[in-house]
Amino acid sequence: MKETEKKREEGISHQVNLWGKTERLLDRFEALLSRVEERFADPWVSEDRLDGDGQIYRWENRRGRGFLKPIPFQKGIELDDLIGIERQKEVLVRNTRQFLRGYEANNVLLWGARGTGKSSLIRALIPAFRDEGLHLIEVAKEDLQDLPDI
Repeated sequence: MKETEKKREEGISHQVNLWGKTERLLDRFEALLSRVEERFADPWVSEDRLDGDGQIYRWENRRGRGFLKPIPFQKGIELDDLIGIERQKEVLVRNTRQFLRGYEANNVLLWGARGTGKSSLIRALIPAFRDEGLHLIEVAKEDLQDLPDI
């Protein structure tokens, strides 16, 4: 009978140990799930999804649903820092100013080799027109079909 009791106690001890491990594992899964839900929260649930400095956004398209994700403004390049592209700056600044004032403006297509200042020129518009209400939205090439929704 002692051996039967010993086996029974070992079985109970093993079950208790297994239960404790299972509880710890479930706690870890819950913590992980919370982090995943926080990272991939449904953007349409929040009414204040456009919080931030309100000027620079990236169009995100997840699971077929698009939304504007705020990008924090980081002071960096200003228009006066860009040299050798005066004509391009002048045309872009004039066009941007017309657009912000509600006058007729053109779409802008910047093209050229890597490192020629296309992105810097666009980023430099933010400090130049910050007080005039300029907003920039970055759209990935594969999301260009979403432009009417944006």
